[in-house]
Amino acid sequence: MPGPTAGPVRSGAPSTGVPTTGPASSASAEPPPSSPPVPLRQRIARLLIVGFRGFNVAPDDWIASAIAVDGIGGVILFDKDRVQPTRNVRSQRQVTRLISDLRSLAPDRELIVAIDQEGGVVTRLSPANGFPAVASEAAIGSKGDAAVTAWAEGLVGTLVDVGVNLNLAPVVDLNINPKNPAIGALGRAFSADPTVVSRDAALEVMAHRARGVVTVLKHFPGLGSATSNTDFGVADVTRTWSTKEVTPYRSLLGQSLVDVVMAGNLVNGQVDAHAPASLSSATIKDLLRGELGWDGAVITDDLQAGAIKKAFGADDAITLAVEAGNDLLLFANQQVYDPDVVVNTVDLIESLVLSGRIDEARIDRSYERVTSLFPNMPPNG
Repeated sequence: MPGPTAGPVRSGAPSTGVPTTGPASSASAEPPPSSPPVPLRQRIARLLIVGFRGFNVAPDDWIASAIAVDGIGGVILFDKDRVQPTRNVRSQRQVTRLISDLRSLAPDRELIVAIDQEGGVVTRLSPANGFPAVASEAAIGSKGDAAVTAWAEGLVGTLVDVGVNLNLAPVVDLNINPKNPAIGALGRAFSADPTVVSRDAALEVMAHRARGVVTVLKHFPGLGSATSNTDFGVADVTRTWSTKEVTPYRSLLGQSLVDVVMAGNLVNGQVDAHAPASLSSATIKDLLRGELGWDGAVITDDLQAGAIKKAFGADDAITLAVEAGNDLLLFANQQVYDPDVVVNTVDLIESLVLSGRIDEARIDRSYERVTSLFPNMPPNG
C-alpha cells in the first residue's frame, strides 16, 4: 500500500513555507506597532487546560472567570462525571452552544476546547447523546488505509461540527498486554504491531489536520504493557516495557505528523525510576526531546489522577511537571473537583518564577509552543 503523505507542518517540525515577494517597502515607513507583552500570570494561565461541570456556562461561573479574567488556555469536556452521571454533554445542539458561549468569553484569542474522542469506549460524543457511533481503534486497526481514513474523517467531522479544536487522540500505545485494564481490555490500541499503529495513527492525524483539529499522541513512552489503570493507581511498566513502544512516535516524527505528545502517568524505571513520565525530566527532556528530537508541545496526563495523587501533593506535582518540560498542564477535575485549581496553580507557578526556581524564559518557551499550535492566541509582545 502507498505510504501516507504528511499534512501541514506543526510546531517542532521545520517550516517548508516559501516567502512571497512583493513591492519593497519605503525606507521611511514605520514598523507596525507590536502587541503589548502578555502579563506573566496570563502566560502561565494559557498553559492550563481545565475541566468543569455544566451543560452551559453562566457569567458568574468560576470557569467563566477562569477564561475571561485569568486567561486559561482552554477547557476539556467530558460526557460523564466521577460523582454524577452527566457532565458537559447532552446533545449536539447543546454542546455546540456551550462551546460557542465558552469562546465568547475569550473574543481576542483562540480558546482550546479539548476532548477525548478516541473511538470505542472512550468516545465523549457518543450515540447516547445523539452523536454518530465511532468504532474503537482495536476494531478499525487492521481494516486497511481506506477504512481507517473513512473512520478518522467521520470522527473528526463530529468534532468540527461542535467546535472542538484539540483531540486527545490517537492512542499510539501498543497492545502488548491484551488484559491491560487501561488499554488492551478497552480496545484503545490499533494493534500490537508498531508498524500498524504508526500507519493508522498517521492517517488519523492527517484527517484531523485536514479539518484544522490538533491531535495528541499518547501515552508516552508507552502504556500498552501495563497491568493497572493510571486513573486509579500507579502503572509500573519497568519490567514489561520495551523500546519498540516508542516506534510510533519516532515514525510520526519522521513524517512531521506530530502536533502534541502526552506524557503518561506511568512509571518506567528503564527511563526514570523516581517519577512518573508526566513529571520526569529524563522522560521528556532526555528521551522525547533529546533522543527523539521533539521540540514541540508536550501535555501532561491528568495531574489530578490517582497515579499522581498517591505519590505527590498537588503543589509538588505541578512544580515537577513544569520542571520536567511539559508545556500544557491538564486538570480534568474528575478525581477531585477544585474550582480554585486555576488561581492556585497560577499563584504557585508565578511564585516559582519570582523566586528563581523556574526561569521565566521557560514559561515563554511553553507559551510560544502553544501559540504556534493555536495561532489566534496573542504573541508575547
